[in-house]
Amino acid sequence: MTSMIIEAGAPLPQELRGAVIAIGNFDGIHRGHQQLLAETQAEARRRNTNWALVTFEPHPRSFFRPAEPVFRLTPLPLKARLVAALGASFTAVLAFDAAFAAMTPEDFVRRQLSERLGVAHVVTGYDFHFGHGRKGTPETMRALGRQLGFGVTVIDQVTDDDGYAPFSSSAIRDSLRHGHVSEASRQLGYHWTVMGEVVHGDQRGRTIGFPTLNIVLPDGSEPFQGIYAVRVRDAAVRGMTRWKGAGYFGRRPTFASEKTFLEVHLLGFDGDLYGKTMLVDFIDLIRPDRRFDTIDDLVAQMKLDCAAVERRLAAEDAADPLSGFPLAQAQRNGIL
Repeated sequence: MTSMIIEAGAPLPQELRGAVIAIGNFDGIHRGHQQLLAETQAEARRRNTNWALVTFEPHPRSFFRPAEPVFRLTPLPLKARLVAALGASFTAVLAFDAAFAAMTPEDFVRRQLSERLGVAHVVTGYDFHFGHGRKGTPETMRALGRQLGFGVTVIDQVTDDDGYAPFSSSAIRDSLRHGHVSEASRQLGYHWTVMGEVVHGDQRGRTIGFPTLNIVLPDGSEPFQGIYAVRVRDAAVRGMTRWKGAGYFGRRPTFASEKTFLEVHLLGFDGDLYGKTMLVDFIDLIRPDRRFDTIDDLVAQMKLDCAAVERRLAAEDAADPLSGFPLAQAQRNGIL
């Protein structure tokens, strides 16, 4: 499913005005975000109109601290895919720049939400702040909505049936940094995914019998360095084709590299995927990265890793604890 991205500054097509919108950073589209988006969709159904996500680029922290790349769980193209899989009609981008940061809450709502987007209703979280100095609050949004003729719904903090909360993008990043993939997946409600283009590497994997896809990751990406059980899909193709893979994130300590790589060895595949944009779903960590004394030692361990990946993916096929969540279902069915 494709979701239209309305880039910053671009006019909104007339037929998309009057939508119900969810607004915020929504990095990760985790289970808390998903509940807010479900309410957005429900409100749109009540009004018989479209619903959409309104978000910011770059991430506000990147604007205020440009020297510190943000570990983005879902950069914009992936975020748009996720909300499209949930049923959104479009994702609208607001440019977070100096002029935007200086805008008063009143100007922001009037110029961006009312005039540019013509919103019918806004759904936001209890902790959403906006405008210069983050002075705008949910109550500010409600008051401005009454003035400008749109409704506002504020969603309280989300927990699951076991009281597991709060769902947090920061906590998910921390879990991934420490290799706690299952914990991150539980909060996300799907297997954490990266999307990137396959580029030419140094062909070292092919020379030792383990050809890999070299995938470009956004700046700031920093999951735990090690070997992962992954599933890989062509981002341009919907359907059930998902390849099993042994994913590697790290600096290749055996070869004394200074760069960080995402490489994936596809099990039972030997085709050409250069130039394609791929989705890599992280299922579980197999082992931490380590240095090997010889290439033969590395190859022997890679054989063991691939066998471990096969076992882990077979276990996930037999009993996926995420199967009840909509985005996990979309991953499994090739819709995402």
